[in-house]
Amino acid sequence: MIYTDAIGQTFAPAPGARIVSLVPSITELLCDLGLAPQLVARTGFCIHPADTVRAIPKVGGTKDVNLDKIRKLAPTHVVVNIDENEKPTFDALRSFVPNVVVTHPLAPLDNVPLARLMGGIFCAEDKAHAWCQAFEQEYAALQAMPKARPQTVLYCIWQDPWMSISADTYIARMLAEIGWRIPDLGAARYPTFEWNEALVAGIDQVLLSSEPYRFTEAHADALEKQIGKPVQLVDGEMMSWYGSRALQGLRYLRGLP
Repeated sequence: MIYTDAIGQTFAPAPGARIVSLVPSITELLCDLGLAPQLVARTGFCIHPADTVRAIPKVGGTKDVNLDKIRKLAPTHVVVNIDENEKPTFDALRSFVPNVVVTHPLAPLDNVPLARLMGGIFCAEDKAHAWCQAFEQEYAALQAMPKARPQTVLYCIWQDPWMSISADTYIARMLAEIGWRIPDLGAARYPTFEWNEALVAGIDQVLLSSEPYRFTEAHADALEKQIGKPVQLVDGEMMSWYGSRALQGLRYLRGLP
């Protein structure tokens, strides 16, 4: 069996692979597929599952990868992501790592082929199949839920400057599953914006994400008083982490007011 990644590269099953994951959400997925013993390195942002990843060496962050450390670990495979990791890192890795697997999930249902890809390459097909079945059941439950009134929501990921998301993001497509739309703030995938009357008038509520900026309930309370629209804090991991946490994310979506 041959498996194809997000940029069309093909990979054969690799029992006993030495894996470096540079994608926090995929590190968690690999652990859930029983592949933690084969993970030789991770980023400092790979924090789940905490008890398991604690023993796995770090090789920098998602953007500032320590290539020398990776080289010394001699991995057979490195898993990267188009949004999380930078193209120069990918190019450098390809010069000394036999297999650099590229991922790029853009919507909730992309988690199914993602899990199959990881399970297939790293010979954990049975666990990947079971995970996909669980995910598909949760997705069906979400689809069967009565639809709430469509809303336009401003999802904030940063302040100073204020930053949001475009409709062309995984988060926006998660929100679309419950009928929530993202306002058009321009061509950028993660646009900056300024608060003004027109912007506030065009939205129903604001969502402050708990990551990457650490928005808190205090931020939400202050902003609600400032703009006079509902503001709620949401769990950024539930909204933006694909892989294992996406299954929990579907349940989280069902509970949003």
